[in-house]
Amino acid sequence: MKVSIIGVTGYSGLELLRLLSNHPNVEIVSIHSHSQNGEAIDRRFPHLKHLIELPLEEVDPEKIMDNADLVFFAAPSGVAKDQALPFIEKQFPVIDLSGDYRLKNPAQYKKWYGKTSAPIEALEQATYGLADFDLPKDLKLIANPGCYATAAILSVAPLVKQQLIEKNSIIFDGKSGLSGAGKKLSEASHYTEANDNMSVYKLNQHQHIPEIVQQLQSWDAEIPAVQFSTALIPVTRGILMTTYCRAKEGVTGEEVRQAFEAEYEGKPFIRLQDGQDFPCIKQVVGSNYCDIGMAYNEATQTITVVSVIDNLVKGAAGQAIQNLNLLMNVPETTGLELVPVYP
Repeated sequence: MKVSIIGVTGYSGLELLRLLSNHPNVEIVSIHSHSQNGEAIDRRFPHLKHLIELPLEEVDPEKIMDNADLVFFAAPSGVAKDQALPFIEKQFPVIDLSGDYRLKNPAQYKKWYGKTSAPIEALEQATYGLADFDLPKDLKLIANPGCYATAAILSVAPLVKQQLIEKNSIIFDGKSGLSGAGKKLSEASHYTEANDNMSVYKLNQHQHIPEIVQQLQSWDAEIPAVQFSTALIPVTRGILMTTYCRAKEGVTGEEVRQAFEAEYEGKPFIRLQDGQDFPCIKQVVGSNYCDIGMAYNEATQTITVVSVIDNLVKGAAGQAIQNLNLLMNVPETTGLELVPVYP
């Protein structure tokens, strides 16, 4: 499959470029930027020298559709909701890594992203691409999940789907490295602020909250809301999500374990920890894995789940390629059999 990448100079776009360049079924035919056009990408990013020497091009939908079979949007939110429309109108396959097509309700997008949403007709064509669950065939527009949302949903999906928990008891506590904030500078991302520090941000206001609730409600419409907090930690890549929820009366720790084993059996990118072991960020960096550990405190009826992902791979580019593989009807692990980087 021939693909183009729009927004290639961001962290997620560069990760797409890295992973797709080694995909045996993919040829990257063009890369596009909104602000850095006209020169070879290896001039801007020397780590690509002698590896990828494609020029950065302006976004020309007709030209892209003439030369490619699918386009990735890796631009910040607010770009794809407008620039993807020519592709959507012609039923040209799109995988969007921003949040522009995740939410079905335009009012929700306006509330959480502070922008006018894509047209409702386009939103209705989008499928939320949580790649470890069955997706419809012949998709043309995939909304790739957010990084926090991926770690959160995967940590609680078996409990929600098998109705093992109280519906109003879900608490997510996520901690992310700095690359999750993108390349745009802020005071919080300065070395002197982030190093040797940890800070909470966007408490009750993070834009991934509504997509988490939307997905959980698709499995259980009676879930009213979730509690969600996010914190910045001084690492480059990775998310550690700690999820707490209250088990229903009579639920046992063995039932909790069995729920995860049944849900994720045969899922190549979900790795369950043994016994009382819990995953750390280091064991997934550079890979498309989500590692999960769990425990049940019968004294408080509290289930604790810890999930870890690389926010740029499983939380963005890797999951997008997993979705691409599903579209191409090739094994979902194709191009993603990556050993995590350690140490």
